[in-house]
Amino acid sequence: MGGPSAEREVSLSTGRECAAALRGEGYEVVEVDAGPDLAARLADIAPDVVFNALHGRWGEDGCVQGLLEWLKIPYTHSGVLASALAMDKEKTKGVYRAAGLPCVTSLLAAREEVSARHLMEPPYVVKPYNEGSSVGVYIVNDGANTPPQLSADMPDTVMVETFAPGRELTVSVLGTGEGDPGPLCVTDILTDGWYDYSAKYSVGGSRHVCPADLPREIDSACLDYALRAHKALGCRGLSRTDFRWDEARGLDGLILLETNTQPGMTPTSLSPEQAQAKGMSFGQLCRWLVEDASCNR
Repeated sequence: MGGPSAEREVSLSTGRECAAALRGEGYEVVEVDAGPDLAARLADIAPDVVFNALHGRWGEDGCVQGLLEWLKIPYTHSGVLASALAMDKEKTKGVYRAAGLPCVTSLLAAREEVSARHLMEPPYVVKPYNEGSSVGVYIVNDGANTPPQLSADMPDTVMVETFAPGRELTVSVLGTGEGDPGPLCVTDILTDGWYDYSAKYSVGGSRHVCPADLPREIDSACLDYALRAHKALGCRGLSRTDFRWDEARGLDGLILLETNTQPGMTPTSLSPEQAQAKGMSFGQLCRWLVEDASCNR
């Protein structure tokens, strides 16, 4: 839990919640704030399983997964390749397109170039291509005369993508093997504005309709697309795929935004709510992830 990424505080909250739940399920739990001495600490603790509650770069992009593979310690959630692919939003879109999954047009560009001129017709979105939790997102509205002036803490290379209007939907997938729950359900995320970092993690920042009230065709498509994305990226354990749906366009208005291989597990998080809707308590969800843990030794 914890770690050095921009999502450290969310990870600490996730870690505390999961540790408490796992103790309630009868496991012996040691909480580790991941730092440069992580390998030495794990060697000293000698755990049976690592529950990965890290978010953001280093903990979610294949790096810590590689360390755990090297140490031959089974761990929860996705492996090295799936984690690296899903964390890179442009590579994720490449996997989506190859799998026949709908997504918006996008490109990578230098931060200075994005601030100098419109690289695509507004409306469009500018964001880091390898961060989560809506960190550093700029929305350039239709009719904007000037390009966005990006802050100095944005990375040197950013993603520019066509803005996808509509409702914010999401689906969690829990395993793909025989007897696994698979796609859980669709949540409709309601906010008063943009679904940003504050809306995601502040109490009352968003309202979740779970399961979502959707036409059967859209509900079924969301479940199908999320499972296909999970499989195409090679995800393991729990993933969550986010969508935008433009109701006026029907099924053609449903597009995939991204897949998260380390979904948040906080009191306001989406995946635990979806598991609960399927009859699985938070403790049972954490237990499932521990029992599913593996590495490629």
